[in-house]
Amino acid sequence: MFSAEKEVAKTVNWIKETVLSANAKGTVLGLSGGVDSAVVSLLCKKAFPDDTLCLIMPCYSDDLDEEHALLVAKKHDLEVEKIKLDSTYDEFRKEINSPLDDSRFALGNIKARLRMITLNYYAAKRGYLAVGPTNKSEFTIGYYTKHGDSGVDIMPIADYVKKEVYELAKFLKVPEEIVNKIPTAGLWEGQTDENEMKMSYEQLDNFIESGSAENHIKDRINMMIGRSEHKRSFPGIYKRK
Repeated sequence: MFSAEKEVAKTVNWIKETVLSANAKGTVLGLSGGVDSAVVSLLCKKAFPDDTLCLIMPCYSDDLDEEHALLVAKKHDLEVEKIKLDSTYDEFRKEINSPLDDSRFALGNIKARLRMITLNYYAAKRGYLAVGPTNKSEFTIGYYTKHGDSGVDIMPIADYVKKEVYELAKFLKVPEEIVNKIPTAGLWEGQTDENEMKMSYEQLDNFIESGSAENHIKDRINMMIGRSEHKRSFPGIYKRK
């Protein structure tokens, strides 16, 4: 039986021990307005009440994302800084001659990687570790940006499937507006996680936990696991013979 209370206590202790063992002083993370980042922010706040920084990093983002990020920050007294990345994104696209009809996936990855550059800058500046919001459901199939969401020092919820993240969120008193919203990475207008994955989180979680799924869902999950293996491994290194 999943106990959110016990898991929160264990995860907070792990964050604290891991950060201190790295001779760091605290944690920094991106606060996106979604449930995963909200949960991670509150776990980090429990581990380092005075040394947890949350960055809101809009990059042509939906205003609702920032509204929800500020909602959890205000409710739980989180330290927040806002860094607007629109002009940085525009200038970068200009320098690389990105066409107007460029791939939305490639452009979405630029946004994620700009945010991670920003996050790691603040980590270095403050002597903190950068913390990522990827959960086990996303980690399993590689549903995150390589060197973007994954460009962090620690991933506290990467062993919790999405339905367990919701249990943690309820226990941590994440605002209902965030818990009840449709999951999205917010990388382009109208994007949702489940539409992009072509399956529901419920189907994905069930497969991870029991191996049970309709054949077409199994096939898709196994395909995504195989294609994303490079995301979960250190870069290949040539060995001299």
